[in-house]
Amino acid sequence: MNIDAPLIETWGTYLSVQAESAATLTGLVFVAVSINLSRILSVIGLTGRAAESLLQLFGVVVISTTVLIPRQSSIALATEILVIGSALWLFQTVTQIKYMRSKTGHPRYWGITRVVQSQFATVPFCVSGILLLRDSTAGLYWLAAGLIFSLIAGVANAWVLLVEILR
Repeated sequence: MNIDAPLIETWGTYLSVQAESAATLTGLVFVAVSINLSRILSVIGLTGRAAESLLQLFGVVVISTTVLIPRQSSIALATEILVIGSALWLFQTVTQIKYMRSKTGHPRYWGITRVVQSQFATVPFCVSGILLLRDSTAGLYWLAAGLIFSLIAGVANAWVLLVEILR
C-alpha cells in the first residue's frame, strides 16, 4: 500500500487546525517566557523547560505544515516526520538528562513528569515516520497521537511558566 495524496488530503483540515492551535500556543509561551524571563533564569531547570515547551508546540506547527506540502512522495513525508520527530526527541532528552543530573533541590517527580510528557509527545512522531516508511496508514494515527500529546505537554509546561513560577 502507498500513502497517497488523496489520503493525506483527508487529514488536511485536522492538520491545519493543529498547526493554527499550536502556533497560537507557541506565541503564548513566548510571551510568558518574555514576561517571566528574570524568574525563569533564576530557577535552575526552567530555561530547559521553556525550550521544551516551545519545541513541543512549534514542533506541531512544523510537522503539521510539512505533512500539508502538496505532491510529496510518501518516502519524503515519512522521512521528514521521522527526522523532525527524532530531532525533537533528542533535544528534549538531552535537556532533561542535564536537568536530572543537576543539583536543583527539586522533587524527583518534577523531572520524571517532564520526561514522561516529552516521551509521549515525541516518540509517536518517530513511530509514525517508521510506519509510513513501511507504507502503513497506521502511521497517520501515530502522527495524530504525537500532535495531541505535544499540545498537552506544551500547555502543561506553559502552565508552569505562567502560573506555577509565581508561587
